[in-house]
Formats: sequence, C-alpha cells, structure tokens
Amino acid sequence: MKRRAVAAAAVAVLLAAGCTTTKPSGDSSGKEATSTMRGITLPSWYRTDYDSPAADRYLRDIRATGARWVTFTPTWYQQRRTDTVMRPTEETASDASLERIVRRAHAAGLKVMIKPHVDLPGDGDRAEIRPRDSSAWFAAYRRFLTHYAAIAADTGAERLAVGTELAGVSGDTGAWTRVVDTVRDHYDGSLTYAANYDEYRGIHFWKELDLIGIDAYWPLSGRPTTDTARLRRAWQPIVEELAAFARRHDRRILFTEAGYVSQRGSTTAPYAWDLSDRGGEAEQAAAYRALLETFTGRDWWAGVCWWMWDDWPDSGETPARLAYTPHGKPAERVLRETWGASREVPEETSS
Repeated sequence: MKRRAVAAAAVAVLLAAGCTTTKPSGDSSGKEATSTMRGITLPSWYRTDYDSPAADRYLRDIRATGARWVTFTPTWYQQRRTDTVMRPTEETASDASLERIVRRAHAAGLKVMIKPHVDLPGDGDRAEIRPRDSSAWFAAYRRFLTHYAAIAADTGAERLAVGTELAGVSGDTGAWTRVVDTVRDHYDGSLTYAANYDEYRGIHFWKELDLIGIDAYWPLSGRPTTDTARLRRAWQPIVEELAAFARRHDRRILFTEAGYVSQRGSTTAPYAWDLSDRGGEAEQAAAYRALLETFTGRDWWAGVCWWMWDDWPDSGETPARLAYTPHGKPAERVLRETWGASREVPEETSS
C-alpha cells in the first residue's frame, strides 16, 4: 500500500488465489512450515522517522496488541515510470535509523520483516513502473535489494521482502530469479514477494521464495457493512482459490499487507485511503474480525501483517480517526482478543 495511492481496481468481482504447507527452500529450520505471522507495519515517510521519540512507544503499543512481528518499509524513488534507476531521497529512512529500529524491535520482543519499496512521486502507482530499459532497471534494483539484504543480515531481521506490488515488471521471471539469487548471496533469512491481490497469479517465481506474499486488499462488499458473517461469506471463494494456489505452488501464503481505513465503505475498497469523511470504526473492526476468523488455523496460511500502525507525529495526511491505524479503535480490541495479548504464545507454535 502506497501512502497516498488509490488502487485502480473496481469494487465488484471477488476472485482469488491460493496456498500450501511445505518446508521452504531457503529456510533450514523448517519453521516456515508451521509458524504464523502476527504482524503490524510501521512505515516511514521521512529520513528520521525511525529515530522519532515516538518509536519506542509505537513498538511497545504494537506488541501490546499481541503482535509478534513488525514490518519496516524503507523506500527509494524513481521520478518517472520509465526510468531505469531508483534512488534514496529525504523521504527514505536513513540506514542508521533502520538499523536502530530493528534492534529496538528485537529488544521489545518483536521479530522483523524489512520490506523495501520503490515508489513514484506523489500519487504515482508503483504498479505502473515499466522501465524503458528493463535490463538496466533490474541491475539497479539488484543493487537496491542487495543494500537492504546486507542490513537485514547485519541486524538479524528474520524476513525480507524482495519486492512490493511491482506488477509492471513482476512478470519477468528470469530477472526476478536473478534478483532472488543475488539476495540469497547476502541474506540467509526467509524471503517473500508482496504481490497485490490482483497480481499474484501472474507471478512465476514463487518457487524461488519461502512464502507467497499477497497484499490482501480484496473488495468484500458492494456497499458499506458491519456484518462480520457477511464478510466471512465474501471471503469463502477467495479462501478456496488461495488454498488451491498454495497447493499448486507448494508454498504457504502470507498476507504481507491487509488493512482497512476507519471510514464508511472500507470493506468496499480496502486499498483506498480516501473513501469518505464519515467515520467507520465499526466497519473496520468487522473487517479485521472477519479476516482473522476466516484464516486463522488454516495450515496453508502463514499469517498477516496489518497496514498500518500510527503515522508519525505531524506527518499523517489522513486524520487518525479515519486512517488505516487500528490504534485506540475497536479494531485494536479485535487484535487483542484474537491474538491473546494477555498471554504469551510462542510464535513458532501459534496457528
């Protein structure tokens, strides 16, 4: 999910994709076959965000929900869709701040996924990146990923995403196989790719990764609803397709992102941040509950990393009462109830 992006998908057809239980190729411990991620994303929008005085409080609050994982999203930018290079800007978390927050997350008892993003300025959709010279772009992208693979290795981050919602280039299987091979030369942890919900079926390098990653922004309703049972029913055809997809690819499925703004209509277009100026906390909570009740306990499902925790002080473009954050809302209570915030459950054995 890009901070200001609105996906171009229509609010209509509920089609889906699938998953399985297997020992992943890159995980010598075999824990990928049984572990379930309970995660929340803490993105950065500026060079010093991860050094904010709020960082320790955010990490404590995330863990207090029952989460056992946190995802960080350092972002580089390219100016045009056709460019062949991406670069860090003032909106990129500094390497030092990323390293520090990974260590602080570990000290707070959280595992870490580093999920580097490549974005376009403003409201540009990264899915539209189509470089004029694909070979040059992938050479630059391998350098970009190698940079973060080294940081992940140095800090002991447990998981790394090799890409996020890059539908314009994700069909080049050979190039992505080389990206993954390069990353594995620098990092021994678990690897995934975060495909958008309408992208994952067109990706053919899942066997190179440990987990299938999907940003799970499927529309679930044609109109606003707080009916959890109705939302669970909407998930059922998606569940069936995902289960089959997992079996077919011999990989479990991780929801690398899922989220709902607390606005009226969030279940109709979960990828949109600007649906309404009317609050929808009950609809957000119902959507959280429906997803967790639908998927928890399925052996092919590797968990979820919710988008997102609080914006950094003075940086939010959307008022907190309307934003993706569940913090201080009924959706946070759903997490605490479902994830058992009051009791310690080893991540490796949860389901």
